[in-house]
Amino acid sequence: MSSKHAEDNPAPGEGLPGKPGPVSAPLAEPKGRQQPERPLPPKPDQDGPETVSPTGQATGADQARRAQGGTYLTTAQGTRLYDSDHSLKAGARGPVLLQDHHLREKITHFDHERIPERVVHARGAAAHGVFRGYGTAGEVCKAAFLGKDVETPVFVRFSTVLGSRGSADTVRDTRGFATKFYTDEGTYDLVGNNIPVFFIQDAVKFPDVVHAAKPHPDREVPQAQSAHDTFWDFVSLHTEATHHTLWNMSDRGIPRSYRMMEGFGVHTFRLVNAAGETALAKFHWKPKLGVHSLVWEEAQLICGMDPDFHRRDLYDAIEGGAHPQWELGVQVFPDTPEQAFEGIDLLDPTKIVPEERAPVQPIGMMTLNANTKNYFAETEQVAFHPGHLVPGIDVTDDPLLAGRLFSYLDTQISRLGGPNFAQLPVNRPHVPVNDMLRDGMHQTAVHTGVAPYRPNSLDAGCPFLAGSESDGALVEAPVRVPEAAKVREAPASFSDHFTQPRLFWLSMTPPEREHIIAAYTFELNKCYEQAVKERTLKVLANIDPGLCEQVAAGLGLPAPEATVPLVAADPSPSLSQLGGTWPTDGRVVGIVADSAADLEGVRTARQAVFDAGMVPLVIAPAGGTLDAAGDPIAVQRTFATARSVEFDAVLFAGTPAPGDDAYGARDAKAGAATEGPDPRVLLLLTEAYRHGKAVGGWNDAPALFAAAGIAPQGPGLVVADDAGTAVEAATAALAGHRSWDRFAPAP
Repeated sequence: MSSKHAEDNPAPGEGLPGKPGPVSAPLAEPKGRQQPERPLPPKPDQDGPETVSPTGQATGADQARRAQGGTYLTTAQGTRLYDSDHSLKAGARGPVLLQDHHLREKITHFDHERIPERVVHARGAAAHGVFRGYGTAGEVCKAAFLGKDVETPVFVRFSTVLGSRGSADTVRDTRGFATKFYTDEGTYDLVGNNIPVFFIQDAVKFPDVVHAAKPHPDREVPQAQSAHDTFWDFVSLHTEATHHTLWNMSDRGIPRSYRMMEGFGVHTFRLVNAAGETALAKFHWKPKLGVHSLVWEEAQLICGMDPDFHRRDLYDAIEGGAHPQWELGVQVFPDTPEQAFEGIDLLDPTKIVPEERAPVQPIGMMTLNANTKNYFAETEQVAFHPGHLVPGIDVTDDPLLAGRLFSYLDTQISRLGGPNFAQLPVNRPHVPVNDMLRDGMHQTAVHTGVAPYRPNSLDAGCPFLAGSESDGALVEAPVRVPEAAKVREAPASFSDHFTQPRLFWLSMTPPEREHIIAAYTFELNKCYEQAVKERTLKVLANIDPGLCEQVAAGLGLPAPEATVPLVAADPSPSLSQLGGTWPTDGRVVGIVADSAADLEGVRTARQAVFDAGMVPLVIAPAGGTLDAAGDPIAVQRTFATARSVEFDAVLFAGTPAPGDDAYGARDAKAGAATEGPDPRVLLLLTEAYRHGKAVGGWNDAPALFAAAGIAPQGPGLVVADDAGTAVEAATAALAGHRSWDRFAPAP
């Protein structure tokens, strides 16, 4: 939440995400026959694409002009309708007539509402925002949008890779992080992931890795998971995938939210400055809230409790004023003929350059400040392409990038119905377009002139070529290509598949290593083929013997010996997510209470959470309010609907007695009848505790902790004398995300 909550002292329910729109809907259906009403306005957190023309020229029109308007229901041709509930029939019980144009138009449009979903990255969430340049990139890049205090509108789409549009958010998977910059020099797309490396080194294998990772073709299961034979068969045979797979099995594979997720351009790009000098670079997005993850059990529970968890978190944070921010940075390397840095091949997309060897230099800040108005028109129809470049940014000879430069354009033509996808509102450049491209499916620009070719004299020579780079032309860097024979080979430097995975493993803290071991063990135990398991263990032996032995023990198999020498590597602390403190903006704090609790303390806790920039949700036995006779406390969750996975921290205003619905026939979480605290509150407490979350309370909360078998002291645990102190202690614990030192280290 933003600081405004501290200033405004919000009333119950204010400042919370998910509240109704600015105008309340009436209880009865509005008839509107005599006095039609205008549609209810959008919520204040929503925005849409800028109102530019199909050829990229500012129109100055209100965004509402682009939406359907008018107070009467019409056909697609604008003819008003008097009924839309009954087909035209020959009598009330007679046959439907073929002449019913409205029926045919309505059903036909419905039958064609869906477009092909993305083969990968099908499930996504997006938001609008702004990027502000720091002006620090000028020495290496002349792109205008990186200039000091230059503000550029952006549209960002986050996504999972493997699942369909209907899959869950919190599966173990790589996440897409694609940003569209609507710059004054044309559209620039930075299309990356939350993992800085990829499974393959050459795009010719991209269909193979996707086919292997997708559900099995015979049964179409499992959905949105890599825990199956075909995936592990592929990555154990193609050991170039080892590095990415290890990242995926780490906590990076299950981010806490999109707001707490790092982003990477993956490839090495070539930057050009105003003097024409070139440098090589890798792009990084650093979240201001830090990089944090879910616990695997937590992720599994969320898949059932709230499969929309990540998109809901993004939308709620923006609506609540906790606008997510990422700092864009670059690692810069000399542009040498070898295109390598300290022995690391910069054209190999399975390799990173540790930040300790090449620090990330900040060049700008991105803030997402508005949700979409229409998911399909914006999030689903947005079209990214790594070949959408601006002057100052160029591609390299990375063989994976080369395939993407072809594939993305080809995909958009298929998915969006033709070559004019750039004319969709969310894809329109914010600068004039004069491309001489004509016709095609869904052409919405009405072109003038008679000479869509050049040179011409009939249109007075228009459009003209930019005379030089000073006119803002995109000119490819004149890189010398060495003489070579045509071969289907990879450079020798691409053959090292284990040095960097070992570096990653050695850079993990003990809790992170435990999570990696658990992830490999879980995934491989889901495989049926023994050969796949044994082959993967051979891969793990080449990363680290301890990792291999622990996973082998979980599989009930012997641990093989390494087949390559184990490389000595200095750990890279930047690869670990743990050990720092970060802002707690937008974190969700549950406050558990019943009518017998310290309700004045609940009010104090709510306000203290608001003042700390977080979101308080009151959890009570039933909905409605607590203390209805006094100053009512709005209830956002009940013991039946709340689960620990929704909260970053949980505070208890005492020890709640069982609610009226605390019996198994009504709520299975309650189990059998019991004395003492409500069993669902005990479940919430024990889950939050074992997931390493901040847990606290006041009043008679120690009795609740005792009933759960939890000592009321220790890392991330607090029992205070008053609500304000409890909130303060929980906030301090939240700054570190989890309290992993709560648990004993591995034997």
